[in-house]
Amino acid sequence: MLDQLESNYDCANAGSDLHQLKQELEQFQSQSAGSGNERDEHRNRLENQIRFIENKCSITREHNPQ
Repeated sequence: MLDQLESNYDCANAGSDLHQLKQELEQFQSQSAGSGNERDEHRNRLENQIRFIENKCSITREHNPQ
């Protein structure tokens, strides 16, 4: 997970950052069973970081049914 994303995020890093975040989210989801406030917050933070980069850098989200 990236430490902090800000409005001056450099989109040149988007490809590798998105890849890393999506892998981390996938790994987290496969390891986390059940629910808990801390787990939900971690998952939400990863998802928010992915959306932030996609929106900031005008990246179209891949269709990924869940």
